[in-house]
Amino acid sequence: MKWQGRSRRKYTGAKVKTARGKRKFELGRESADTHINETKRKNVATRGGNRKVRLLQCNVANVTDSQGKTQTASIETVTGNAANGHYIRRNILTKGSIIKTSIGNAKITSRPGQDGVVNAVLLE
Repeated sequence: MKWQGRSRRKYTGAKVKTARGKRKFELGRESADTHINETKRKNVATRGGNRKVRLLQCNVANVTDSQGKTQTASIETVTGNAANGHYIRRNILTKGSIIKTSIGNAKITSRPGQDGVVNAVLLE
């Protein structure tokens, strides 16, 4: 499990004396690592009775051009990712990824692992 609580160190490197231990709400979940394949989603229950839609696999994106017209395009491959260079080789879709679609290169603007959809803006 991933722990997303406060660091036990100050920015100076000094240790913080903890007044309490870890809490259940500070736990994180594993990342979705959305791949290019036939679309597959998974619903995840979150705090407060809400839910997130994990996009596990997807092969289409809603691409918007500079005129504001949106159309569905098939995703061919991932060509760039500023967050992690290894995601390019593994074809993992994240926010900020540059993808090659049937209508041209596009940049992903949604968070597929949390929104359950791939929205992108066409690059000129």
